[in-house]
Amino acid sequence: MAEVGLIVHLGREEAAAHARDLASWLVAEGHRVRVPDEDAEVSGLQEHRVEVDAFGPGLDLVVTLGGDGSILRAVELLGDASVPILGVDHGTLGYLTEVEPGDAQSAVEHVLRGEHQLDERMLVRVVIRSGGTVQHHLALNEAVVERSAEVNTIRLAVDLDNEFFTTYAADGLIVATPTGSTAYAFSARGPIVDPSHSALLLTPVSPHMLFDRSLVLAPTTHCRLTVDGHRPAAVSVDGRRVAVVGDGDTIECTAADHTAQLVSLGPRRFHRVLKAKFGLNDR
Repeated sequence: MAEVGLIVHLGREEAAAHARDLASWLVAEGHRVRVPDEDAEVSGLQEHRVEVDAFGPGLDLVVTLGGDGSILRAVELLGDASVPILGVDHGTLGYLTEVEPGDAQSAVEHVLRGEHQLDERMLVRVVIRSGGTVQHHLALNEAVVERSAEVNTIRLAVDLDNEFFTTYAADGLIVATPTGSTAYAFSARGPIVDPSHSALLLTPVSPHMLFDRSLVLAPTTHCRLTVDGHRPAAVSVDGRRVAVVGDGDTIECTAADHTAQLVSLGPRRFHRVLKAKFGLNDR
């Protein structure tokens, strides 16, 4: 008997219907199913509902039914629990999802029999210190510190391994993983990095200064951003706004001591994924 968690796209009825079918099949096979509060409400799976804090511990597998955003949410909900994540593609432009909906049941069977590989992805641990409070987050893609809607540019002082580097005047700064190099950092003209690597990618957003290049830093780097000036900034982690910070507040980014474990059922070459997603020609 396995403990299987389901994460469901909160805005797609076809994903919710698929989750109900998958849950029924899992229970019939003798497995136990867990679904977080909000997902259970949306998908009509209240009988499998668990509190968010009780979702991750002891799980053998998490199946996400959505797009890349659902996988990012799974990483958030799992926290420090190292649980394999199988992405079922109910999205539009998925880099991380592994299987199509029609193949989901077969894929779960393969995983529960141990017939799969794990694609380990670096995570960034984000610590926000603001006004005497401390927040801890994990990011699979990126942490972003950027101007709020009311202000223009912001100033962010950057320390690398506790040594001052420079102060950026920009719309924001992105601290991304290689997995996140094809997310927001890509839009800011950052480098595309094969996700099998480990590195911190520091990319400015619309910098108002001559130095406008991305930095590819060692994964051991301790990167600290400090708000320099009266203009507030918003902090987002994997697309979720988690804080508004002000003068003297800090955002620390380091490699987490564990990885996200994405299920792979066969060769998944990064350059082939890029060709498919960007419609690149063969000639």
